[in-house]
Amino acid sequence: MDTGNTAWVLVSAALVAFMTPGLAFFYGGMVRGKHVLGMLMQNIFAMGIISVVWAVVGFSLAFGGSNRWIGSFDLSFLKGLGGADATVPGLTLSIPVLAFVAYQMMFAVITPALISGATADRLKFAPYAIFITVWSVLVYSTVAHWVFSPSGWAFRWGALDFAGGAVVHVNAGAAALALVLLIGKRHGWPHDAMPPHNLPFTTLGTGILWFGWFGFNAGSALAADGIGSQAFLNTHLAAAAAMLSWLAVEKWRSGHATTLGACSGAVAGLVAITPCAGFVGGVAPIVIGLVAGAVCFFALRIKFRFGFDDSLDVVAVHLVGGILGSVLLGLFADSSVNPAGRDGLFFGGGAGLLGKQVVVVVVVFAFSFVVSYALGLILQRTTGLRVTEEQELIGLDQTQHAESAYNA
Repeated sequence: MDTGNTAWVLVSAALVAFMTPGLAFFYGGMVRGKHVLGMLMQNIFAMGIISVVWAVVGFSLAFGGSNRWIGSFDLSFLKGLGGADATVPGLTLSIPVLAFVAYQMMFAVITPALISGATADRLKFAPYAIFITVWSVLVYSTVAHWVFSPSGWAFRWGALDFAGGAVVHVNAGAAALALVLLIGKRHGWPHDAMPPHNLPFTTLGTGILWFGWFGFNAGSALAADGIGSQAFLNTHLAAAAAMLSWLAVEKWRSGHATTLGACSGAVAGLVAITPCAGFVGGVAPIVIGLVAGAVCFFALRIKFRFGFDDSLDVVAVHLVGGILGSVLLGLFADSSVNPAGRDGLFFGGGAGLLGKQVVVVVVVFAFSFVVSYALGLILQRTTGLRVTEEQELIGLDQTQHAESAYNA
C-alpha cells in the first residue's frame, strides 16, 4: 500500500462526489425558475440511490468475475473487500480496495445524473428514480465491466478509455437520446423562448465541475505520479481551449460571446479530454479542446434538424463530446506519455487503435440506447414518464415536490 496514492485517490473521490452537486447547479441554472428544484432533486437523489446500489451489486457486476461481458455477484454487498489482503480480479492496486470502490462509486453516481439534463422540465420524479436505479445495474455496470475491468472484452482487446469517455459520456448521452425520443418535446418547444433562469448558478456549476474534473481525470491514474500530473494538466488545457473555440465560433455565428457559451464550451472540452487525459501529451490536449469546442457548438443544431427536444444539450455536449474524445484518442495517443497505452495514428501506431476506439463507441452507444429505450418504454406504459401539460405549466417544483425555490 502507498499512503500517498491512497490519499490522492480518496481526495479525488471527494472531488468527483462534489461534481454531482456542481452538475445540479450547472443544469439548474439553465432551466426555468419553476423547474429548478426538480432538477436539483434529480441530481442529488442520484447520490443516494446509486451509492447504495453500487455497494449492493453495482461494483460486483462491474469488476467481479472473469467473464468478458458482465461481472459476477461474488463481490455483492462488498463481500470480502474490507481486509488488508482484499483484491479485485485482474487489478494490481497500490491503494486499499475500498478506496477504489469509493472512487468508482462516484463515477457510477454522476453518470445517470447526466441524463437528467436532456429530459428537463417534463420528467416525473418517480419514473426517473426507477429508471436510473435499474439503468445503473443493467447498463452502467455492464459498460464499466467492458471497458474498465481487466476482464472486459474492450479492455482485453486494447481499446483505451482513461477516465470514462465511453463509459460515462457516450453511455449517458445515448440513454439521454433514447429518453427524449420517448418522452417528447416540452410544450411550446421550439417556438416559445425558454431562456435560462439563473446563469450565475450555471457559472457556479461550471466552476465546481471544472474543479471536480481534476479528480475525475487525474484521479484515474490511481496514483500521485507523473501520469496523474499529465492528466491534471491535460484536463485544464482542454477545457480552456474548448471554451475559447466555442466562444470564437459563437461570436462569428451570432455576433456575441455569451456566458452560457463559455460554460458550455469548457464542459465540452472536459468531456472530450476525459478518455484521453492520461494517454496524450504536448499540445494534444489543446488541439482536442479546440476541436471539441467548435464541433460541440455546431452539434447544437442536431436537435433542431431532427426535431427532438434535448432540453440542456446533453447529446451535443456529452454524447458528441464523448465520441469525439474517444475517437481522437486513436489519433493522439502517445505511449511515451503512458506505457500502459498505445501509439495512435499520429504517433506511428497505425490505424489499429483508431479502429478499436470507433468500434467501442458504436457498441456502447447501441447497447445503451437500446436498453435505455426498452426500459423507458416499459416505464412509459406503466407509470408514465412525463407530467401532464398542466403540471408542466405549473412547474416540477410544485407538482413533484410541493416546494418553491423562490418564495416571495
